[in-house]
Amino acid sequence: MSRWAEIVVTRSRWVLAIVLLVVLFAGAWGVGIFGKLTGTGYYDPNSEAVEVEQIIYENFGSQAADIIALYTAPEGRTVDDIRPDIERTLAEFQDAVPAESIQTYWTAPPPMNQLLLSTDQRSVAASITLGANSGLTAASFPEALDLLEVPGVESQFAGNTVVAIEFTDTLESDLVRSELIAVPITLVLLVFIFGGVIAAAVPVFVGVLAIFSSLATLRLLSNFTEVSSYALNITSLIGLGLAIDYGLFIVSRYREELAAGSDVTSAVKRTMSTAGHTVMFSAALLICAFAGMLVFPQTVLRSLGLGAMAAVLGAAVLSLTAVPALLTMLGHRINAWTWDRETSTRAEARARRFWGGVVRKVVRRPALIAVVITGGLLVLASPLFEARFGEIEYTALPEDSQARAATQTLLDEFPSTGNGATLVLRGENGQAPDSTAVRTVSTEVAKVDGISQTVIVGQESDVVVLQGLYAQGVDGTARASEITGELRALDVPDGTDLLVGGGRALVDDANQAVSDSLPWMITIMVLSTLVLLFLAFGSVALPIKAVLMAALSLAATFGVLTWVFQLGHGASWLHVVPAAMEPTFVVLILAVVFGLSTDYEVFLMSRMMEARAAGATTVEAVEYGIARTGRVVTAAALLLIVVTGAFTISGLSIMRFLGVGMIVALIIDATIVRMLLVPSLVKLMGEANWWAPAWMKRVHAKVGLGH
Repeated sequence: MSRWAEIVVTRSRWVLAIVLLVVLFAGAWGVGIFGKLTGTGYYDPNSEAVEVEQIIYENFGSQAADIIALYTAPEGRTVDDIRPDIERTLAEFQDAVPAESIQTYWTAPPPMNQLLLSTDQRSVAASITLGANSGLTAASFPEALDLLEVPGVESQFAGNTVVAIEFTDTLESDLVRSELIAVPITLVLLVFIFGGVIAAAVPVFVGVLAIFSSLATLRLLSNFTEVSSYALNITSLIGLGLAIDYGLFIVSRYREELAAGSDVTSAVKRTMSTAGHTVMFSAALLICAFAGMLVFPQTVLRSLGLGAMAAVLGAAVLSLTAVPALLTMLGHRINAWTWDRETSTRAEARARRFWGGVVRKVVRRPALIAVVITGGLLVLASPLFEARFGEIEYTALPEDSQARAATQTLLDEFPSTGNGATLVLRGENGQAPDSTAVRTVSTEVAKVDGISQTVIVGQESDVVVLQGLYAQGVDGTARASEITGELRALDVPDGTDLLVGGGRALVDDANQAVSDSLPWMITIMVLSTLVLLFLAFGSVALPIKAVLMAALSLAATFGVLTWVFQLGHGASWLHVVPAAMEPTFVVLILAVVFGLSTDYEVFLMSRMMEARAAGATTVEAVEYGIARTGRVVTAAALLLIVVTGAFTISGLSIMRFLGVGMIVALIIDATIVRMLLVPSLVKLMGEANWWAPAWMKRVHAKVGLGH
């Protein structure tokens, strides 16, 4: 790091110019990601349900309706009265947009046609499956829906693609709105934190560059894998938040070195060898946390993990290049544009007195503090016993969403959504299954509680497809999952294979894949964190303590999220519908909070280690570390709360889940855990904090972080 600091100090203008050119050109290219995002990748490609989908697609083409158009007859008219208008509109749509199939109440074979007529017989549905050559894109899709409007007839549009595109559109507009809110508020907060405009502008400037870097990263990833529409918001805001936080740490340390009497060159070098080194190590910890997401089979989780890793790397690289280059060029002008040159000095002195006073009170009663805080966090974590995985549903859309309203109409007014268990029967040696076997399976399926009827969907080659339609009120309930298990357990005639899929099975198989992979993710995070923290601290106890503190923060955070978002306490205040937690965002919060928790531990403990290396006692080292990092760590958490808290204004309830989760986690970890629980435990552990076997000490001396 010292060699890099020498390069930055002597060639600061070149370094900054190169960084700006690369990032701006990359960002301009990265804007193309807006047309490449997908709403797929949530399912386990190795699951039985996905195998069913593939078999059906290969033999019969796509069966899922992209658009379900709902038409309601005006007062005084019947659905048969509006039939000519509907059929004319659908024919014109077919001419303009090639569709693989269009089925209506009048054209679908019985009994499927009855599913397309509302229970009050005033509305009909048209099920539209788009062809592969439809030519529709996310941008042109609204125009296609306009073609389906029937003049004088109330027209609503539901369906998988309709809902998915509305999700993507909402996410893209949310990103712009959240950044327009987060960046100015962050700048204002930094002005108050630093007491000056120039010092505040440096982290924000680098944060904006991080957004451009994130767009380029996602565009690059889209050439190799599917990139989820959620990755756009998450990667951009993680990059923005971390770049601002890292900039805050570096600028704070630089100003501290200037205040201690160092010249500009020495201050930059000293800052890079301390705060810069710690930023690099912090980024490694976060990357290891997100690397755990790569063990999941779902492409959406892998794309989020890769995007987050790249965002962390981008934030760290920008902070270690653009920030020191700017500091070198600014010199003492980093303190310019301030209403009082002594404001920052006085604020820092007050913060040190405050946090020093806090830690002195904590170390006087460390056991009491540790027991009370641990007990309180475990109480917050208690709702976790009721937590369960669910899926992203249409109710996650804004309350005024047209797709959400249409889907609700479909559920409320039609006898069935047409959903159910999809069964594939295959014979041996490429032969079709025996007709007797098909009848036997069909009869057994119909006997299952919650299945209203069994329909033969089609037969091709050695494949027969059956649909076990759910009875009214079953879809979306726990019973639907139980039905999948019961169908898979059916005894089938010899010479016949049975595979069970369908929408519910896809979700359940995906959730099971997450549950199966989660221990591997946690193992990767914990082991890599233990190794890296040992290299940072040269201690056995401190890394273990850091992992346990991160686990406690996570348990309390998910307890609160379960209590609000699943059990519904206060859900109405957030305008969300209580539902089981979507595993993609559970995994994401797990990685982010674990990484940030150990991240803050590094910044806190590195200052304690400085004091310890200078000969301080354990209590003195604790007071020194807390007094000098309390203000900057809590400020960093506050800034991240603003940036990630912008998710709470999203129209999507799942993004509010993420925003609230980050706010709760940061408040718990950066204040209660980091500033109160950690010093109490360090005091209780005494000299054991710094112990390691001699051979481990030798390893640390060679490859450790240094202080």
